[in-house]
Amino acid sequence: MKVLVLGSGIVGLTSAWYLAQAGFEVCVVDRQSSSAQETSFANAGQISYGYSSPWAAPGIPLKAIKWMASEHSPLVINPNLSSSMYQWMWQLFVNCDVNRYQTNKARMLTLANYSRQCLTELRTATNIQYQGRQQGTLQLFRQQQQIDALDNDMALLRENGTEFSLLTPQQCLEREPGLMSRRCDMAGGLLLPNDETGDCELFSQQLTAMAKAAGVEFKFNTTINNLVYDSDVIHGVMTGDGLLTADNYVVALGSYSAALLQPLGLELPVYPVKGYSMTVPLDNENKAPISTVMDESFKVALTRFDDRIRVAGTAQLCGFDLSVAPKRTATLTKVFNDLFPQAGDIKQASFWSGLRPMTPDGTPIIGKTVIKNLYTNTGHGTLGWTMACGSAKLLCDQILQQQTEINEQDYQLTRYQ
Repeated sequence: MKVLVLGSGIVGLTSAWYLAQAGFEVCVVDRQSSSAQETSFANAGQISYGYSSPWAAPGIPLKAIKWMASEHSPLVINPNLSSSMYQWMWQLFVNCDVNRYQTNKARMLTLANYSRQCLTELRTATNIQYQGRQQGTLQLFRQQQQIDALDNDMALLRENGTEFSLLTPQQCLEREPGLMSRRCDMAGGLLLPNDETGDCELFSQQLTAMAKAAGVEFKFNTTINNLVYDSDVIHGVMTGDGLLTADNYVVALGSYSAALLQPLGLELPVYPVKGYSMTVPLDNENKAPISTVMDESFKVALTRFDDRIRVAGTAQLCGFDLSVAPKRTATLTKVFNDLFPQAGDIKQASFWSGLRPMTPDGTPIIGKTVIKNLYTNTGHGTLGWTMACGSAKLLCDQILQQQTEINEQDYQLTRYQ
């Protein structure tokens, strides 16, 4: 049985891998010249199991209003005439309800912890190399009131079996000695010891090579135009190189998934939320992060690779605009200079932007649709790297029509109905 996977970012690529391992004939189609050249290319490098949480949370609407007046706001909204943006924002605000937040966060933690298990098994089986580190995430708080507001989140972490520790400022320094050089206050931190890090683009290139060796076909430099369908079945994908056919089809096109499926009457509430990253060459490893430090005040993550530091953050609602705005990258520079000012030469930094495919409830859209041979694997937002392996395994089990290890209905498009 043949499966056509549309998209070779980290989510599409892992989908192809697990399907091939299950015995499917797999073909991957992507407009780029190689895997992971868009949103997966220069992301934060976090594999954030414990930090998996929806943006739609109690208090966010009020915070969003306050952020608008901040020079270094974590959230930036560029007003435009797009009805899809305002509809998506309304759905996000609806999900800020306490009960919905708890439901959504529990689903995200379940998928993230499942993905941790899947990635561990994949790494053990293949010895894939991607500058990976298994040394946790330190969520850093500059103010005591941030720590005081953690009770509900810590309760959810306990319920989902996620390990964590609340650290004093001194314990934060013991965990991340490079913070000794910081130029800002530090009230404490939350350690998530099972979180990991790694170069997502490097992982993707390695997995692509392994997938090819396992028989997966890749059609790069191929534009996807539209799906050929009737009322309940897909007959093929029209591309710039002609019609491609298969038995089953997986849409893993990130932020571009919604537009492809809309003509079929499938409304995916996925909106492109632009994020930025800065990569700084490592000069002094003793002054650098050991793993990932997440600055909760600015929602900026700093992640250590072998010879670089990746700094990533900011959420900008501006449609599909990929331009790199200096005003936004200034926030990344500020946080780097606040926390690890002696770790690398900021003058040598390179900047990048990517479109995160966000759903209003934070949970991705994975699995079967009302069209019997069409599946989705998209909407992971900032957590595509974190949830990729678990999402792919969940998808694969559904296509195999076998029992899934986590509740498949929590992640399907039908939950929005």
